[in-house]
Amino acid sequence: MRRDSRLSRMLHVLIHMDRHSKRMTSETIAQMLGTNAVVVRRTMAGLKKQGYVRSENGHGGGWELARDLAGISLLDVYLAIGAPSLFAIGPSSENPACLVEQAVDTALDDTMRNAERLLRARFAEVTIADLASDFDQRYAALQSSGEICAVKA
Repeated sequence: MRRDSRLSRMLHVLIHMDRHSKRMTSETIAQMLGTNAVVVRRTMAGLKKQGYVRSENGHGGGWELARDLAGISLLDVYLAIGAPSLFAIGPSSENPACLVEQAVDTALDDTMRNAERLLRARFAEVTIADLASDFDQRYAALQSSGEICAVKA
């Protein structure tokens, strides 16, 4: 089963945007993510609608942050990209009249709802600035160790 990596990818993009001195074009972001610029624009549209990024068309245009990373949580980005399903498992609907299936589905539904509630609460606690700070610490440690690190910007 293919994983939905939109949340991870947009978090990645937002940190790069924060570190980038000028606007980033959809083409630049697409190249960084190994995808198509149309996919980038479609995904970034949700972030723009929520006021986390802004864009400008034309020469010198592109995407830039509209809000400080400390003011954007993982939950904010998750919701802006359309709140994709958090879990690949779930109840069956092959035989809804089956009493066993009903019992199993009830237990799974309840458990998954609780897990999703906990995960969303944790997403709300973590800001993109927290992730960027973790990156900064990792990068500083790598630099001080003398190892070479290629950072795409």
